Amino acid sequence: MKNNQQPVIGLEIHVELKTKSKMFCDCLNDSLERHPNVNVCPVCLGHPGVLPVINGDAVKMVIKTGLALGCQIPEYSKFDRKNYFYPDLPKGYQISQYDKPLCLEGTLNGIRIRRVHLEEDTGRLVHPKGADYSLIDFNRAGVPLMELVTEPDLTSAEEARRFAEELQLIFRYLGVSSADMEKGEMRVEVNISLKGGAKVEVKNLNSFKAVEGAINYEIKRQKEEKAVLETRGWDDIKGKTFSQRMKEEAKDYRYFPEPDLPPLRFTNDDIKKIQAEIPEIPQQRRERFKTEYGLEASAIDMFTRNKDLGEYFEKVISELEPKLSQTDLSHLVKLTSNYLISDLQGLLKGSGVFGEDFLITPENFADFIALIHEGKISSKIAKLVLTEMFAKGGDPSHIIEEKGLAQITDESEIENIVKEVIFQNPKPAEDFKNGKENALQFLVGQVMVKSHGKASPQAVRQMLLTKLK
Repeated sequence: MKNNQQPVIGLEIHVELKTKSKMFCDCLNDSLERHPNVNVCPVCLGHPGVLPVINGDAVKMVIKTGLALGCQIPEYSKFDRKNYFYPDLPKGYQISQYDKPLCLEGTLNGIRIRRVHLEEDTGRLVHPKGADYSLIDFNRAGVPLMELVTEPDLTSAEEARRFAEELQLIFRYLGVSSADMEKGEMRVEVNISLKGGAKVEVKNLNSFKAVEGAINYEIKRQKEEKAVLETRGWDDIKGKTFSQRMKEEAKDYRYFPEPDLPPLRFTNDDIKKIQAEIPEIPQQRRERFKTEYGLEASAIDMFTRNKDLGEYFEKVISELEPKLSQTDLSHLVKLTSNYLISDLQGLLKGSGVFGEDFLITPENFADFIALIHEGKISSKIAKLVLTEMFAKGGDPSHIIEEKGLAQITDESEIENIVKEVIFQNPKPAEDFKNGKENALQFLVGQVMVKSHGKASPQAVRQMLLTKLK
């Protein structure tokens, strides 16, 4: 029996926090560690008699996230034991939060956020190919894990993907997590039903593509067959979900207050101090870049998604501002934006602009943009200069001088090249005289080739017009 009702979708998003140590012990929190069972101790391995100690930085990061999302921060919060057995859970229970989470009732892009709470991550199961056993790496066990739960306000796969992408950006802007899905630092779980039908949970989606694919598959599947309350996994290769187990409810976990940890209490001053540390978040940057710089939507999106590139852009503009009128600055903002997004991105090939390998200072990039604006180098020469700056750093003016790339300013030299091009291309010259405008552009191109890009295109065009009258 087919069901064509509206999808009802909620998300649970788990994010590993970027603290120096784990949640309840002083073991190193290092997602890059590849040797198994190195960052472990009796506390995170769940040995009898050990006592956990709360990581204050992790608590602060969750509250900062909640405040950025407009959440309420209750005065009182506590940790609970979530009881279940799984091989990667060394204690046989997980320290989490149940009825008194750190953050409540926020919102993002119209989607309500029910809660943001703090817990510890589990270990990692490793399944050797062809083996009939699994191995356990406990390096991840006890890492601070923030969980964000939305209300079931989403109605499509695309909307869910966009929401998760925006959250990832926010986590990175706040500095609470790198949220790299490929490294398992951010995992998404989807709760989905068709209105009136049973809710299905799809676990551990580790890419935005998987989030979108799993939701679209489940919508189609649930329209064609009756859903049951269950937990399902996602097969990336087959592009389909598969049944794992019947879904647990809160009563199955037998939550009770963690007896080894004190409750948490927060004053208004505590919250104000954390609030003061919240930086500009993505939506605020989008709005500011639009009003302050008048950039196009595509450029704003690039400078928001690539936070470092946006900061570099602003440093370049701040170098240009004192020297220019407002009219010139408006043109230079667009020029800077275009060269950063097209030419420089082509050279970077996914690398960043703030690493030690990036050699172009904002001051030198500003000088480079000013040279183009002043007509001292053509776009062809600009590409050569930028490539040299990227490879070795340095002042663009010095590069131009050393490489002999200076603009040809001698009118007689340009005139001689123009005459030669007209002589060698009589048909295009005649075509232009007969009203074919495209022929002029061809001739300009031929002059630029002969001058090795060093002639001013504007000067060349004017000279051609004079000679072809």
